[in-house]
Amino acid sequence: MVTGYGAVTPVGSDVPTMWKALVSGQSGVGEISGFDTTGLPVTIAGEVRDFDPLDFMPKRATRRLDPFAQYALAASVQAMTSADLPFPASRADRMGVLIGSGYGAEKTLTAAVETLNADGPRGVTPYFAVSGGINSAAVEVAIRFSAQGPSGAMSTACATGATCIGEAARMIMMDAADVMIAGASDDCLTRLEMVSTARTGVLSKRNDSPAEASRPFDLNRDGFVMSAGAGVVVLEEAEHALRRDAEILAEMVGYGATTDAYHLTTPEPDGRGLQQAMRLALSNAGMDAGAVDYVNAHATGTPTGDRAEITALRGVLGEHVTKIPISSVKSALGHMMGAASAIDLIATVETLRTGIVPPTTNCTHPEDPALNFVSQGPERHKVNTAMSNSFGFGGHNAVLVVTSFDG
Repeated sequence: MVTGYGAVTPVGSDVPTMWKALVSGQSGVGEISGFDTTGLPVTIAGEVRDFDPLDFMPKRATRRLDPFAQYALAASVQAMTSADLPFPASRADRMGVLIGSGYGAEKTLTAAVETLNADGPRGVTPYFAVSGGINSAAVEVAIRFSAQGPSGAMSTACATGATCIGEAARMIMMDAADVMIAGASDDCLTRLEMVSTARTGVLSKRNDSPAEASRPFDLNRDGFVMSAGAGVVVLEEAEHALRRDAEILAEMVGYGATTDAYHLTTPEPDGRGLQQAMRLALSNAGMDAGAVDYVNAHATGTPTGDRAEITALRGVLGEHVTKIPISSVKSALGHMMGAASAIDLIATVETLRTGIVPPTTNCTHPEDPALNFVSQGPERHKVNTAMSNSFGFGGHNAVLVVTSFDG
C-alpha cells in the first residue's frame, strides 16, 4: 500500500505544488543558473529553484549532505508526514529504507576534487568519506526515522526510482519489513555531466526556447532535458496500514524488471525488453492488458526511445492502447534522471486519486496520431488501474502497476 509521498522538483518542492503545475502544463525548464554555461552546447535544464533545506533538516546536515541527499531527505520527511506514520516505530526493525540514485553525490565529488587540486589533502573535508557515497541519502533517512530494517541504495540509471519502489514492495511481500521508505534522488547538473551527456547526442539543444525543449512523443523532438529532484513514497504492508487506519493513496499490485542487454544508451527498436517488463508487471498484478486505464510513459523526448516505447505499448496492450490516455510528465519537468521514475509513480497515484490525467505538453505533432497523448491539456478519465513505465541507459527497465484502493 502507498500511504505517503513527497517530492522535490523543478516545478515545486512538495506534491501539491508539483501536481498543480503538472496539470496546468507549467514548465520547470529554464536557463541554467547554478553554474557557468559558457561554451557548453546545452545551457538549459530543470533546476530545483524553490527549495530551502532548512525547512527539513538542521543546518549542520546541510553542510555535510550533497544536494541529491538533501532532496531525498526532504522528500522522505514529506512522505512520512503525509503517511502520518509515528516514529520511532513500535517495531523499528520492521521499517526499512531503499533510496537510490543514478549519479549520487555528484556535486560533492566535483567540489572535493576541485578542493584537493587547489588546496591539497588538508583542504578535503572528512565528511566526504560518508557523504560522497550513493548510499548517503538512504543512511540519512534511516537515521532520521530510526529505521532499523533493511536499507540501502540501488542504481538502475533512469529507472532507479521504480526499481527501488518495486524492490521495496518485494521486501514487504517477503515479510522482511512492514514499512519501507522508497524512491530516488538526483542532482547531476554540473558542467561535466552536461558536456558528457550532450556529447552522446541525447540532449535537446533548444537553448533559445527552454519551455518548449522537452517534447515527448512529438515528431519535432530532439532529445531530453536534464533535471534534478527527488521522489519518495511510503509503502506499508496492507494489514499494518489498516490496523492504524491509515489513508491509503493507492495499492501497489505489480512490478516487472528486465534488461535489454542490447546497447549502452539505446533500447532495441522493437522494445523487446520494455515489452517483457510490462508483461511481467501485469502478470505480477494478476491482470491482462485490458485492465490498464492509463499509462504514465517513460517518454523522455529522444527520437529512438519514444518510438521504441510506442512500439512496446502497442505490442503489449494491442488495440486497447488506442482507447486509453498516455502521457509523459517529463514534458513539464524535464528528465530528473534516477528520480524521474519515482516522480512518475507519484504523478500516477495522483491521477488515480483525482481522475485527472496530466498533459504531455509540447506534443503538437504526435509520433502516432492514433494514440491519445493528452496533448491538448489535462483530461478527466475514470482510472482504476495505471501503469508507470521507466527505462534507463544500460537497458534497465522497470514497470509498476498501481490501482485505486477500494477498501
